[in-house]
Amino acid sequence: MDLKEIQNLIKFVAKSGASEVKLEMDDIKITIKTTAEESKSDTASYVQQMPVVPAAVPQPVSAPAQTPVAPATEAPVTKEDSKYITIKSPIIGTFYRKPSPDKPAFVEVGDTIGKGDVLCVIEAMKLFNEIESEVSGKIVKVLADDSSPVEFDQPLFLVDPS
Repeated sequence: MDLKEIQNLIKFVAKSGASEVKLEMDDIKITIKTTAEESKSDTASYVQQMPVVPAAVPQPVSAPAQTPVAPATEAPVTKEDSKYITIKSPIIGTFYRKPSPDKPAFVEVGDTIGKGDVLCVIEAMKLFNEIESEVSGKIVKVLADDSSPVEFDQPLFLVDPS
């Protein structure tokens, strides 16, 4: 990971509103902490660790662990929209309505969806996570802008389950 990538990561974390992010890769450990205030004072610590392993002992090689992304969470909203279900973001990242720029959106307002249908993708750390619906119904409103950063538990869609 070069300095430019680290600077981009710091900017992304600052925009996302997260207070602390830790990233560990092979021999690199990065911790990014932001203050709760609206100040731009972000700190990052960059530690390069060399493994302390005797040369004669073989070490197992494992792929980087990817935590499975839970399906989007749903919760009722205000009284005026009490008949609708809100689908919220299960992770922080960048929200995309399309699988790629030249493809149509996964869902549009008025579309009928079923359980397991892909609603969008959220990019986090260069991984594109498909967000699936846990409810069936009709999309009433898209609450997030395409290509915008989203936070954990941020409302993404309103669904009419009837």
